[in-house]
Amino acid sequence: MRSFQSTPEQGVGEPRAKEQTEERGRIVMKSGSPRPLFFTGKRPRRDRHSRRKVSFFHFRSYEPAFKYFTEQVLDADFVPTPTPTRATIKRGEEMSADYVCTPFKHIIGDYAAALDQGADVLVQVTGFCRLNYYGELQEMILREAGYDGFQMLNFSYVPSGKIRDYIAYCKKIVNPNLSVAHGIKNLLGAYRMVEHIDAVRDRYLANAGFEVEHGSFARVRKQFLSDMNAATTNAQIEEGFRRAMDAFDALPIEKPVDPVRVGIVGEYYTAQDPTSCLNVEQKLLDMGVELSNAMSISAFNLHYNARAAQARVAEYCAYDMGPTSTFNIDAAKRYAEAGYDGIIHIKSAGCTPEIDVMPVLQRLSREEHVPVLFLTFDTQTSDAGLDTRLEAFYDMIAMRKVRS
Repeated sequence: MRSFQSTPEQGVGEPRAKEQTEERGRIVMKSGSPRPLFFTGKRPRRDRHSRRKVSFFHFRSYEPAFKYFTEQVLDADFVPTPTPTRATIKRGEEMSADYVCTPFKHIIGDYAAALDQGADVLVQVTGFCRLNYYGELQEMILREAGYDGFQMLNFSYVPSGKIRDYIAYCKKIVNPNLSVAHGIKNLLGAYRMVEHIDAVRDRYLANAGFEVEHGSFARVRKQFLSDMNAATTNAQIEEGFRRAMDAFDALPIEKPVDPVRVGIVGEYYTAQDPTSCLNVEQKLLDMGVELSNAMSISAFNLHYNARAAQARVAEYCAYDMGPTSTFNIDAAKRYAEAGYDGIIHIKSAGCTPEIDVMPVLQRLSREEHVPVLFLTFDTQTSDAGLDTRLEAFYDMIAMRKVRS
């Protein structure tokens, strides 16, 4: 049994060698010192959460913007999604119902690959079609497949669409220490990066088909994306963009005065993502075509005026037809009026809104005398069949151009 001694400085029953030690910000007093009535020092800030590992689904060349948003806005660690392969797509197909639209299968395959890479937060956006339900369904499927240690940052759960509600949701799921002022400031950088990624793609599509040195435009674009991937400030984003555009201007091209021009419209995901549409853009560029793809985050999400578009296509549709339908009809009409030689409409199998667009584009084709090629993609679409259709379409519009 331990014995205790009493001294004037030490109460009965207290160990002689007792000392309070400082740990985790608590007040520290050695025995015999008076305890202050109020705490007057600064407590070290506690790490209220472990850093989350965040991943997005693979989508075109937007990964640098997703990385910037994760690291500079959410203050979390970014986990890159592996480049999709046939195995990735096959896995997503096996985890999905047969009748679900093709982007669902691509995305859930990406998510499974991201979780295998160590991600513990998956980001899903919201939308106007079945995309609005993707996040909840994909989370259920992944958990049933044995993936339990993750959370879904599903922006469909913020129905108000207000910035403060999005911030509160991000703090709840990803980072409770999120600085609102810091996050909003850097959100502008992510916004600008998306705009620049789209502007570089537009320049690439307009001129890469006529480059003198094969692969020169692709090298500039690759370097630009590498610069964006490394950027941590708004100044670095702007500098990388200026450097890329100057490099494009310096590249020699042999472009005809009146080249064959093709405009692309279609379903939001498939029309943009090279993996989903089997690199339609590059196949056409290799034929020597000037391309324009109307669909991008900048064009549809950041700068689209739905009311103005509806007014421009009122003769074709009296009401808004759904997610990207009016946007695509308006874009196709503008391509026709600008004298484009052909229009390609791209959609995924089972995309109801874009199925509704097809009869309208057929009418526009007749009235504006511009050929329209309809391409539908699923997980079984082959390169061979696509190449044949694209070559036939190019031959047709090139001959029409010569005759006109």
